[in-house]
Amino acid sequence: MAQSRSAKGRNQKTGHKSGQERSQRQLRVGEELRHALAGVLARGELRDPHLIDVNLTVTEVRVSPDMKNATAFVVPLGGSNMDAVIEALNHASGFLRGQLGHDVQLRHTPRLSFQADHSFDEADHINALLHAPRVARDLAAAAEDPEPGPEPGPENDSDD
Repeated sequence: MAQSRSAKGRNQKTGHKSGQERSQRQLRVGEELRHALAGVLARGELRDPHLIDVNLTVTEVRVSPDMKNATAFVVPLGGSNMDAVIEALNHASGFLRGQLGHDVQLRHTPRLSFQADHSFDEADHINALLHAPRVARDLAAAAEDPEPGPEPGPENDSDD
């Protein structure tokens, strides 16, 4: 028996937790919002003293499953005064939402919230760990004494 589109949608899991994948539509809308938001911020129309002459990078926009809320992750270039910049962006979110409404063709423009993107800090930390002398020593020891793999034999042949 064929199901209608709405019936198929009800049978799928609709909950969204941080561990679940986002839908293709959420990713597409998030990317469109990210691009439009970067353009709005580049125009420099914000008058908040914490946002004047601050270059921001919008790294990602995550949209809720119902498309009513969006969280934009931003990084000020140079990392200057991150907390004040995020607070100023959240204060100006209504204005930015209105600007996005003109630039993006959606039935409802999602409510915006801003968070600092710490993924670059985490990447730097992992890079520092990988280049630490202790790790380099362990990698050199592993290169000298590689673990033996399974030896070819009749039980490991895959030519059956």
